[in-house]
Amino acid sequence: MGKIVGAFLVPHDPVMYVAPEAPPKEQRDSVWGAYRECAQRLKALKPTTVVIIGCDHYILFGPQCLPGYLIAIGDVDGPIDQLPGLKRSTLHNNETLATRIATHGRATGFDWAVARAFTVDHSVAIPQQLLVNPLRTDGLDVKTIPVYLACGVDPYITLRRAAELGGQIRQSVEGSQDDERVVVIGSGGISHWVGSAQMGRVNEAFDREIIGYAEKGDLDALCRLTDDYILKSGGEGAMEIRNWACAMGALGGAQGELIAYEAVPAWVTGLGFVQLHPQ
Repeated sequence: MGKIVGAFLVPHDPVMYVAPEAPPKEQRDSVWGAYRECAQRLKALKPTTVVIIGCDHYILFGPQCLPGYLIAIGDVDGPIDQLPGLKRSTLHNNETLATRIATHGRATGFDWAVARAFTVDHSVAIPQQLLVNPLRTDGLDVKTIPVYLACGVDPYITLRRAAELGGQIRQSVEGSQDDERVVVIGSGGISHWVGSAQMGRVNEAFDREIIGYAEKGDLDALCRLTDDYILKSGGEGAMEIRNWACAMGALGGAQGELIAYEAVPAWVTGLGFVQLHPQ
């Protein structure tokens, strides 16, 4: 029987790779140290599979096709948007479990879009490189299932639906006959303005609010936030908190532990790291 043994909420900031020396050293060290801490904690959970909840940045899907949510069930590589120090490589997918999630979804009211071959972008590739790959380097056979939510380009999946989708992932895992130990990673956020005059602004008060919901496991409060409020308070990039809602939904509102937070205007983002502990 499968089991979800934990979850992490982490950022996927590409500016870290483009301008690695831009913030003060103390902030740089804190952020990179938080990724290392998450990798160590992930290893301690002994996962067999990691589900990474990411989003499109208008790189993978053009205006002709904008899926609300998608799961990769076949060959996976990436990222498509290669960055300095983040080169394209193969991701080892758990095709059996990914297919089960999609099939179970169709039977329970979740019409997954599926990709039989898929190239991820940085929202999956960054947590893959910094959290999952260290385990594989240590010889652990950890597989990765990429999931994409519509939170980078309008129309967005609703927060509530993202949370429900996390619950459906949990049900699929728990219904598996395989002895899977699954960890879910919600990748994104928190506050950042993308391609607008406010780019570089970080709203620490908003970030702390979102982190607070994760710490308390208050998924209902998170899901009550309106898109207008999120856009005004956290910018276009803050719509990625849907990925956090999905991961929180996969753990049934489990309480979170703050690992680190840094407001980093030089990297145009409020960067939060939270571990969710199963109840």
